[in-house]
Formats: sequence, structure tokens, C-alpha cells
Amino acid sequence: MAENAFLAGPAIRRLRRREGLTQAAMAARLAISPSYLNLIERNQRPLSARLVVQLAETFDFDPRSLRQDEAVGGVDGLRRRLADERFSDLAIDRDEIAEWLAAAPQAALAFARLYDAGGEAGNAPASDPMDLTRREIERWRNHFADLDAAAEELADDLRLSNADIGAALAERLRQKHQLSLRVLPYEVMPDALRRLDLHARQLQLSELLDQSSRNFQVALQLAMLEQGEAIAALADGAQFADRAAWRLFRRHLAAYFAAALLMPYGRFMRACEATGYDLALLQRRFNVGFEQLAHRLTTLQRVGQRGLPFFMARIDRAGQFSKRYAGASGTTMLESEVACPVWNIHRAFEQAGRFQVQTVEFAETDGQTSHWFTLARTVEGSGAPGGETAQFSVILGLEATLASQLAQARGLSLDPVQAARIGPGCARCHRGDCLQRSLPPRGAALQFDERSRGLTPFQFVR
Repeated sequence: MAENAFLAGPAIRRLRRREGLTQAAMAARLAISPSYLNLIERNQRPLSARLVVQLAETFDFDPRSLRQDEAVGGVDGLRRRLADERFSDLAIDRDEIAEWLAAAPQAALAFARLYDAGGEAGNAPASDPMDLTRREIERWRNHFADLDAAAEELADDLRLSNADIGAALAERLRQKHQLSLRVLPYEVMPDALRRLDLHARQLQLSELLDQSSRNFQVALQLAMLEQGEAIAALADGAQFADRAAWRLFRRHLAAYFAAALLMPYGRFMRACEATGYDLALLQRRFNVGFEQLAHRLTTLQRVGQRGLPFFMARIDRAGQFSKRYAGASGTTMLESEVACPVWNIHRAFEQAGRFQVQTVEFAETDGQTSHWFTLARTVEGSGAPGGETAQFSVILGLEATLASQLAQARGLSLDPVQAARIGPGCARCHRGDCLQRSLPPRGAALQFDERSRGLTPFQFVR
């Protein structure tokens, strides 16, 4: 379906009833036939851009209300919510979700609000600020067009003044904000990587930061200084009751602007396409860390200039997710709290700094499967001299059917038959033949046969 035509039958029906009109009367005011309006209201014909304009001109009507699906993150947003284990026995597939959203968008919105507020009527609102923030990021599909445009404009200005991005960022800080940049020894800043000292008019950075991390921290400070109002307005729009969630979301937006400043949209997209999304080459070309690059790849959704729909996540050695961004991928692989042990992203810890690539078949909660190309490698925190350093595995994923375009997928079979079979963690996975299983799925009825022992420790029925 063309981007300038979409199904919006229930919204048109609500508008007609609000105006107290019959289908014939409304059709006459819109200069269309009653039968055509009837088809529109039944979602059997799309609403064209011309009719949207007529509706806005004829009635006291905001065209944005036609797209209630955007308020829930579209089909993918509802699908991620319905991936909750509480709905696993219902086997609701993507087509059914799309029909629900098209036929009853207000009901879908009500469900999304109830789910986001805690999942059951009468429950207190969800209190985890991390979860609240992630839901808001996913609602935007991790793409903030205004911040991207502002960052790209500033990046172009900086590039004109100095080809060295680090020097250009420091000069912007000095000229526009009268702040000097100073790198301090670890002994002076033992508990901080960045500190803004307004009394000394300094942005102070720890010597533990490498050059790419220093650039990012300066870009982050510029985001807060120059885009503070725009970022706060976006955070206010989320209407968080929890102040911690508001601050986390604002921090995410500031980091988003910083990454967009270091990897400006147009230039970055051209480099991605020219190199086949060669991750190592992109890191060197833009002088960024792997985690910064992975974040950026989930945001490439500018209308008319879209990138590949990556998802990105980060796990620790226990397999716990500490970051999860589905972006435009539509994946439900990140809805669990832990990653499947069969997924070879865990092996990245055994070979630090090296890519671990794999194609996987993921068992969806609706009984369907999806196929993905994934790669992972370790990243490390700045640490402390002579001490331990935090280590994580950062994962990028893409639908396997799109992965042939990637430099890192060359020579790897993308045949679904050869994909590793994974699930959403043992407690939510109903694959019955997994030799790696360590727990039975929650809610499943266990079966016991004292006369035989199967290959897996738990026998169950869904």
C-alpha cells in the first residue's frame, strides 16, 4: 500500500458519529459516494491523502488522530506486548494483530495503556524506570527525526571549521560556551569519567577514556547545552509519572544526539551502503566505539533514506539484558530478561574483541518462527588502573533475508535449515527437544515417566 494511503475505518466512523451524520450525508460533504464511504469505514478501501485534506477542511478534525497505531508502536509495538508469557497460550499471530489494530485502534490503544501501566486492572503503575523508558523508546522506534536533523546541521558546521572532530568539538565548547576541555589524572577524578565544573569553566574528562569515548562525552555535553530544551520537551511528551524514568529517557535522548553528531545521518548512511555495513571500517571512519556504532544502526529510519532495520542488545556474563533496542526490526527476541544459552552471543566472552556470527531460528510466543542473522562482540568499560573492567557482549541482529547485504555475513550460510534453534530463555521457551534446557517453562504441565529417562530433564505439555 502506498505511504500516502492507509486504512482508518474506525476513526472515520467515530468522526461521522461525533458529527451526527449518516453515511450518505457525510459522503455528500466529502464529494464521494456513500458506498465508497462504507467501504472506507469497513477498512476495505484505504483513506487517500486527498480525503485526509478534505476531512481536515470540512470538519474540526486533526489528521494525526487517524494514526492511533503510532501511539502503540504499530503492529510491532503490540506484538512485543503480546509476547508477554501471560499470553503465550493464545498463539496470537502477526496477521491477527494487524486486523485488530486496523479494526479497533482505540481498543488496541486501551490495551497498550493498561499493559504499560502494569498489565492488570487495579494494579499500581509499573514502577521500573528502565522498563518505562524502554517502552517509550520503542514507541518512537528509536528514531527522533528532529534531533537527527539538528545534529546533522551542527556536524556540517563543525566539519567546515575543522576536519578533526575531536578538535572541532573542543573548539565549539570553547567558542560558544566559554568552556575549556581538560583531561585529568585518575587520582584527581577517581569516581567520575566526566564532570562539568562551571566555577572553573571546564569540562573535565578522565584520562581513562580513549579518544572515541572522549569525543562522545564532549558531544554529550554539547547535546545538553545546545539541545536541552528540545530534549526536555520530548521527555515531557512521554508523560512519565516516575521522575527517574523521565531522567533516563532524557539521558537516552542526549546520547542519541551525541551519536548523531559523531555519525551524521546522511554521511553515515552513505558510508553504510558503500561499505556493506562493514562494522570495523565504520568504526574507524567515524572514530566511534562498537557499542556507539551498534546504537546508531538501530536509528536509521529517516523517511526516504531508511537503513537496514537492525536490533541491538547488550548482555552480561549471566545473560541478563542491560540494553535492548528493537528499532524497526519488529523482533520479539529481546522481551525476556535473559538470553537463550544456545545463542552464541555468550561465546563472545571467550574470544574478546572478535565477532561471533550466527543465523538463528527464534521460537515466537505465537508458535511461529522467525529467522535472524546476529553478530556479537565484547565491549569493556573504562575500568580503573590495576583493577577489573566491566565486560559486556553487544549484539546486533537483522532479518536473515536482509543479511546478504552485510560485509560480516559474507561466506555464511543464511539457509533457515542450518540456523541454530533458540528461544526466549528457558522459563519462557516451549521447545521440547532442547538439550540445553535448565528449567521447565513457566505454566507448562510437567509429565513424569518413571520407566524411562528422556534426552532432556523435563517433559511437559504446553
